Amino acid sequence: MSRRYKSYSPEQPHLLAPSPQDWLPEDHLAYMVRSVVSALNLEAFHRWYRKDPRGALPFDPVMMVSIFLYAWCSDIYSSRKISMLCTGDLGGRYLAAGLQPDFHTINTFRIRHGDALADLFVQSVRLCQAAGMVSLGTVAIDGSKMAANASKRKAMSYGRMVRAEEDLRLQIVEIQRLSNEADAQEDSLFGKDKIGFDLPKELKFRETRLAKILEAKQQLEAEARKAAEAKEAAHKAKQSNNDDDKPRRGRKPKEPEDPTKAVPKDSAQRGFTDPDSRIMKSGSGEWIQGYNGQASVDEANQVILACEVTQDANDKRMAVPMIKKTIAQVGAKPKTVLLDPGFYSEESANAIEEMGITALIPPDKERCGTPDNPAPAMSEEDFAALSTKEKMRHRVSTAEGRDAYRHRKGIVEPVFGQIKGSAGNPGYLGFLRRGLPKVRQEWCWVCATHNILKYIRYQAKEKAQPPMQKEERSNRRGQDCAFRTMEIAI
Repeated sequence: MSRRYKSYSPEQPHLLAPSPQDWLPEDHLAYMVRSVVSALNLEAFHRWYRKDPRGALPFDPVMMVSIFLYAWCSDIYSSRKISMLCTGDLGGRYLAAGLQPDFHTINTFRIRHGDALADLFVQSVRLCQAAGMVSLGTVAIDGSKMAANASKRKAMSYGRMVRAEEDLRLQIVEIQRLSNEADAQEDSLFGKDKIGFDLPKELKFRETRLAKILEAKQQLEAEARKAAEAKEAAHKAKQSNNDDDKPRRGRKPKEPEDPTKAVPKDSAQRGFTDPDSRIMKSGSGEWIQGYNGQASVDEANQVILACEVTQDANDKRMAVPMIKKTIAQVGAKPKTVLLDPGFYSEESANAIEEMGITALIPPDKERCGTPDNPAPAMSEEDFAALSTKEKMRHRVSTAEGRDAYRHRKGIVEPVFGQIKGSAGNPGYLGFLRRGLPKVRQEWCWVCATHNILKYIRYQAKEKAQPPMQKEERSNRRGQDCAFRTMEIAI
């Protein structure tokens, strides 16, 4: 007896419902994106089209921004794949309203309005803030290494550049000599007025490669001179602060290198595919060609308050800029800021304290205090007598400091995990664009998408909660934030 199955006939024609609202379930992402876009200010997009009204009618920026947000929320960043959403995905067809922009149009819109699309991140922060998702009690800042659109095998060290430059110049001279000999033989056979052959391919390749190497070499030398100038300025500033008659202990500080004679280290590297990217060690221990994506995250609902991309693998110089950017975006100062030891420097710790913000930054990787034996509280006089490093080490060693700092991993690190996805469900795998300005724009898109998804889920959860549970949950959230941001005993 043969087994029976449900009817299956792919060639049978089907009629879709005339109303797009009947295509998708009520809680579909496309409807959520539509409501979010209606709350955004898209004046920057409309302003551009008012400059020159000539030519064919453009697509409505509301439709284009809706498609971009819908694609980004689905971890789709390729122009071709976004274009396919407008034809092969019911949610994309609903947001496109039956229009079918091709990938050229989508890519042109993204390039033309790169800054305006990046500004959507600021609006996403304000949107979450207006919804009550931002507490500004405790903020955690961290960085994560993101792969660039380049291969580390296309990078070269400065020492190798010097050797390759010499070799290529010798090869070019030899090829030119052989080419001149061949030209002389052909002139004797065909005459000087006859059309000759093109430049040899070997010479074209080597001249092009030499030009790229020289360009990268000059960039490394400029960076070395800039670093030497910064060291010289810091040395002069330190000397001016120490101009008194008191004897100085210890070894005499080494004089900084003359900036005009500064030379890069042989190990300094520069990539040819994306020269702005750098070789960095990722969290998994793998060396990648990439950038360092920074994020400042609020503890209440893991909303990203500020984002930045840096070429430095070390986070030390990003502590103060990220806090200032957080204040500028939100319009208020957080009470407590949590950072890992990679952000610590004496200058950063002092600058954060001057802002009136409590900073918890372990000055080194050694464990500060133990749960069973925390550091006792100190008097204000004894605490003031400590150095900046000793103050910070003591603060994170107290019972209150340890309890506050232990929430850092649970605030900021899950955000990078949610962005990057997992092995079974990969999310954002790395930057698709090249160059630091474009990469910064793309990181803003990624962080804006994270915030908008948080906002959508928060609104859906609030809508599903009964009024009594909403009030209880709001009170409980306020109590938790107050507990975590209480005054750290010194």
